[in-house]
Amino acid sequence: MSWGDALSWLLRLLLSPQVFAPLIFPGLLTALVVLLTVIWAERKIAARVQMRVGPLYVTRRLGGVLQMLADGTRYMFQEFIIPATADRLPFLFAPVLALTLAIVPFAFIPAAPGFSPIKSPYSLPAALAAISAVPLSVLLMGWSSNNKFAIQGAVREAFMGLAYEAVVFISALSMGVLYGTLDLEEAVSRQWLPGLLLNPVAAFAFFVGMVMSAGKLPFDIVEGEQEIVAGPYVEYSGIIFGIGMGLAYLKLYSLSLIYTLLFLSGWEPVVAPLYSLYPGLGGVLLFAKAYLLMLFIVFLRSVYGRYRLDQALRAGWRIYLPLSLISLLISILLRVVGVV
Repeated sequence: MSWGDALSWLLRLLLSPQVFAPLIFPGLLTALVVLLTVIWAERKIAARVQMRVGPLYVTRRLGGVLQMLADGTRYMFQEFIIPATADRLPFLFAPVLALTLAIVPFAFIPAAPGFSPIKSPYSLPAALAAISAVPLSVLLMGWSSNNKFAIQGAVREAFMGLAYEAVVFISALSMGVLYGTLDLEEAVSRQWLPGLLLNPVAAFAFFVGMVMSAGKLPFDIVEGEQEIVAGPYVEYSGIIFGIGMGLAYLKLYSLSLIYTLLFLSGWEPVVAPLYSLYPGLGGVLLFAKAYLLMLFIVFLRSVYGRYRLDQALRAGWRIYLPLSLISLLISILLRVVGVV
């Protein structure tokens, strides 16, 4: 095989949906850019609301947009310390497992019409199942740290997981019933109106469950910086601590993509010139909608105080779980009368 043939084969492999989608868009590379820019935007938005400047010193002329890159570089070169009292093997294994589970959902999320890394009629429950497995690794991180703050944070993660996962799954299932499919790509094609308008109760319940799942304010109870000093991640240092803090944003990104596909018509209307250039680029509107949704969620940090654990659990079980069940009934009713 000549160099030209090898290069051509490598390019075809890179541009195939099975590689391009999980690794580049909407997968790992795009997720990294989103993580860096959304955290910067979160800091800037909070600073503006509180009449501060926010990140400034790194790339001052660009508003400090590369501050997170500088922070990430600092994490990379920090010493990674394993506490003497920690259970060594699970302490090292848990962050790797967490990062892997956070990336897996991108294998089931389609980037554009006909551009799915793994085409499955059950892509919706598969993506949600992978996301809901992340808390298991967080529990392992807290338990293996052998620290009272870490264990307390892990127990909070377990309580919150039980409260919000049911809400997210039932809300998503209600849209699956409405569209008559559990395939995310098919769900987009069957939205003659955005799902947000067809079943607003499901959209609201899923949105709240998504914020709770990602642990963003007002539900950042697991980390509880002022109470349990980062909870499950308190004994981690260096780049592993950075991975732990980035997990919430990876979950938020994947859930925002699923929300956009279910409730905001996904990539519609497709930008035809980009799609004809390369099908993967047809998902540019999917990315734009999901990114704006993430900016709105991080904006909430500036205007809401944190819930106590009991308040969040009470709201999850007494308000949002019944709302998700109501959304399921609404979808069944709409399906019976033939709205979709």
